[in-house]
Amino acid sequence: MKKIQTGILFGIIAGIIDVVPMILQGLSWDANVSAFVMWIVVSFFISTTELKLKGCVKGILFSFLVLAPCAIIIGAKEPVSLVPIAIMTLILGGAMGYGIERVNKKISSH
Repeated sequence: MKKIQTGILFGIIAGIIDVVPMILQGLSWDANVSAFVMWIVVSFFISTTELKLKGCVKGILFSFLVLAPCAIIIGAKEPVSLVPIAIMTLILGGAMGYGIERVNKKISSH
């Protein structure tokens, strides 16, 4: 249960970091909610999955896998907007994977 809580907490933090610039740009509420929820889902997968990958790599992998369906829709309408989305996904996914791995190791060792 602690792993799930850790994942959700990291997801909320990543969601806030991702959505704040989106709100400042005046993006629609559905785009903001979608991005926020994506990070919670990604963090859940990172935190609970036992893939034998480094946390950073696992974070990037799951982030892009979860983003893929939305990226197809976004890319069809505004392909240029995929560049900042991919950059943010790479940075937040890697950081979240790394952070979750470190916290979960500490939880496991206690």
